[in-house]
Amino acid sequence: MIEFVSANIAPIMFGVIIFFLLSGFPVAFSLSACGLFFGFVGLELGLIPAALFQALPLRVFGIMQNDTLLAIPFFTLMGLILERSGMAEDLLETVGQVFGPIRGGLAFAVIFVGALLAATTGVVAASVISMGLISLPIMLRYGYSRPVAAGVITASGTLAQAIPPSLVLIVMADQLGRSVGDMYKGAMIPALMLVGLYALFIVGLAIFKPKMVPALPPEALTYREPNGSSGMPSLGVLLVLVTGISVALGKYYGEVLSFMEGQPVPQPALDETIVVAMTFGTLLALLLAVLNRIFRLGLLSRIAERVTFVLIPPLTLIFLVLGTIFLGVATPTEGGAMGAVGALAMAVSRRRLDFRTLLQALEATSRLSIFVLFILVGSTIFSFVFTAVDGQIWVEHLFDRLPGGQLGFLLFVNTVIFFLGCFIDFFEIAFILLPLLGPVAENMGIDLIWFGVIIAINLQTSFLTPPFGFALFYLRSVAPVASYPDRVTGKRIEGVKTGDIYRGSIAFVIIQLIMVGLIIGFPQLVTGGLDDAVKIDLDTIQIQQPPGGAGGWGDNGGGDAWK
Repeated sequence: MIEFVSANIAPIMFGVIIFFLLSGFPVAFSLSACGLFFGFVGLELGLIPAALFQALPLRVFGIMQNDTLLAIPFFTLMGLILERSGMAEDLLETVGQVFGPIRGGLAFAVIFVGALLAATTGVVAASVISMGLISLPIMLRYGYSRPVAAGVITASGTLAQAIPPSLVLIVMADQLGRSVGDMYKGAMIPALMLVGLYALFIVGLAIFKPKMVPALPPEALTYREPNGSSGMPSLGVLLVLVTGISVALGKYYGEVLSFMEGQPVPQPALDETIVVAMTFGTLLALLLAVLNRIFRLGLLSRIAERVTFVLIPPLTLIFLVLGTIFLGVATPTEGGAMGAVGALAMAVSRRRLDFRTLLQALEATSRLSIFVLFILVGSTIFSFVFTAVDGQIWVEHLFDRLPGGQLGFLLFVNTVIFFLGCFIDFFEIAFILLPLLGPVAENMGIDLIWFGVIIAINLQTSFLTPPFGFALFYLRSVAPVASYPDRVTGKRIEGVKTGDIYRGSIAFVIIQLIMVGLIIGFPQLVTGGLDDAVKIDLDTIQIQQPPGGAGGWGDNGGGDAWK
C-alpha cells in the first residue's frame, strides 16, 4: 500500500481535490487542507525534504506583496459604485429609445449596454441584475419571447468576464505569469467579436422570427420633438460632429504625448500620468462646452442631447481606465485606482452616493477580495506540494499521447474546462488548473496570452451553462415567477419560468463556443495586437571587457596601487 501511494501520490492528490470541489466544501480550505495533508504524507514517505517547507511562508507572503492583485478590489469597487449610481438605468432607458423602433431593438440595446457596463463595471452580478430589473419587464410588456429575453440579458451580463477590465483576465495573467496589459490587449478583439456575434444572432431572429423580437410601438417612444417627430435623424449629425471633434482633439492629444516623449530629460511615470490626465480633462471639458452650446441653440434633438450626456460619462471612464493602460501610461493597478476615483466622482456628481451606499460597496469589495486571496493562498499551498511530488511531470505525461499536437491539447483542455464550468466557479478553475496547464502549454510552444484568452472566453460559458450557471441564478432572483399586472398597459403578463431562462442560454452558449473555435483557428485575433517579444539568442551574446582590464583597474585606475 505504501509503495502504491508513493508511486501515485500526484494522481491521488488531484483526485482528492476534485472530490472536495464537487462535494461543495469551501474551496480555499479544501486546497489548503489537501496540500498540507499530502505534504505531511510526502514527508513521511521521504518524497519531500523537510527544508522545502521553509519556503512555503515566503510563497504566501509573496501573494500579499503582489501589486497586480490590487487591481481586483479597485475594479470591483468601481463596478459596485457605478451599479449604485444609476448609470445602468440611464443607459438602458436611453439606448432602448434609440434602438426601440426597429425589430430586435430592445435586444440590441441590452447587448450594447451590456458591453458598456462590462467595460466599466467588470462585475457580472451587477450587470445581469440591473438589466434584469430594468429591461426584462419592458421586453415582456411588448411581446418578446421569454427565452430570447432571458438569454440576451444573461449573455450580455457575462461580457464582463471577457471585456477588459475583467477580473478573470487579471487572474489569468497572474497565474500564467504574463502582463495584465497584454492580456487586456489580446482579449479586446475577441470580446468585441463576441458582441458582434450576439448582435448577428438578434439580426437573424429579426429577419426569420420577427414575432420573437418585435419593435416598440410609437406610443412607447418618450423622447419626441415639439413637432411630434422622433428626432432620430439628428443622431447621425451628432455622430459626424462628435467624430470630427474627437479626431481633432485626439490629434492635439497625440501631439502632447509626442512632445513629452521628445523631451531630452526622461519624464517620471507619475508626472506623465498627471499630464495625460490633465490634458484629457481639458479636452473633455472643451468637447462638453461645444456640445452644450450646440444644444442650447436648438440645432439637435432631445434624443441626441440625451444620448450625448448619458454616453459621455461611461466612455470617459473607459478611456480613463483602459486608455491609460493601453497607452502604457498607467499599470492595471493604477488604472483601476483611477477608475475607482472616477466612479466615486461620477456618483457624487449625480447625487447618488451616500455613506450607506459607500459602506455597502466597500463591504462587498472586501468580501470578494478576501475570497480571492484565500483561494489564491490555498491554491499556492496545493500547487507547491503538488510540484514537490513531481505532479507537473504527471500532468505532462497525461498529454503525451494526445493526437493532434497543440490543436489536440487545446481541444481536450477546453472540453474539460467547459464541463467543469457547469459545476465549478471560474475562480476555482483558474487557480487550480492554470498552474498545472500553463507550463505544459508553454512547453508545447503555445503563446500563453493566446492560451489565457481562449480559457477566459471558455470560462465565460460557465456563467450560462445549466444547471449551475451563476448568471442564470442572478436573473432568476429578479425575474417575476408568477403572472402580474403591467403598470403601463394594465394587461396581465405571465411570469418567467426557470426553463425559459435555461432554454434562452443555450443559443448564446453555442455562440461562445463558436468564438472559442475562431480564436483557436485564428490566433492572430489575440496575438495581432501584441508587441513582439524581444528574443535573445544566447549564442550571439558577446561580453566585452572595458579598456584597462577587469573591474576598471587600468593605467588610469587604481591598478598601480598593487605595485
